[in-house]
Amino acid sequence: MNDGRRVLIILPAWNEEDGLPSVLREIQQQLPYVDTLVVDDGSADNTAEVARAAGSAVAQLPFNLGVGGAMRLGYRYAQQHGYDVAIQVDADGQHDPAYVPALLERLAAGDADLVIGARFAGDGDYTVRGPRKWAMSLLSVVLSRITRTKLTDTTSGFRACNRPLIEFFARWYPVEYLGDTIESMVGAARSGFTVRQIPVAMRERTTGRPSASPLKAMVYLTRAGLVLLLAMIRRMPKELKTFTPGTPAYIAFQQRTAELVRRELTKA
Repeated sequence: MNDGRRVLIILPAWNEEDGLPSVLREIQQQLPYVDTLVVDDGSADNTAEVARAAGSAVAQLPFNLGVGGAMRLGYRYAQQHGYDVAIQVDADGQHDPAYVPALLERLAAGDADLVIGARFAGDGDYTVRGPRKWAMSLLSVVLSRITRTKLTDTTSGFRACNRPLIEFFARWYPVEYLGDTIESMVGAARSGFTVRQIPVAMRERTTGRPSASPLKAMVYLTRAGLVLLLAMIRRMPKELKTFTPGTPAYIAFQQRTAELVRRELTKA
């Protein structure tokens, strides 16, 4: 799918030198019309070097800030380089780039600003258990109410957003643990942006190990609740209203996207 929109895939990466070349190669083969940015999140290995060697743009953080810090830098890069769409993809190979066209198509429909690739929406057999499952289910119920749509996977890191949200996230993006998923979604929804989801299948990671012990799951449950509470009570900066739905900047974006899609349909 290439309808004239400039698309950037952002890959936050921390010590991913082993799996990153194959992930980038797969993206380049399946999606030749997108650009990639690897945000090296203070890695101690050769993540940045292997990413450059694979043909990707690279941004480096001097210290490990976590996914939120890496994505905030990625959105600033997307904003400064004029991209229309930014898509977050994990560097460990769990996110299948074959679903990127579906994410783009959902955004192009014009009724979504943020599209989540949901692991529990009927595609694939990805499962979680215990406290982690309880936390994710509770979050889905609460965030479905906040976003006024049914969401089944609010902590998925496989997501795509349009230009107004790139502008928004370039200026405001939580860096705390789970802020990159829960708080960013709540902040976007509270500001009037529309959230939707599509089903995706999750693959086995090519590198690293998942954190799935009972103790870590309980910590996850507690922190998820605290992050949600913080997201609900934290005031949003007033200057962000410039890019929210209904503003001249947002309407101009809608018109530009509609024109790009119309031109593509005319060519077809």
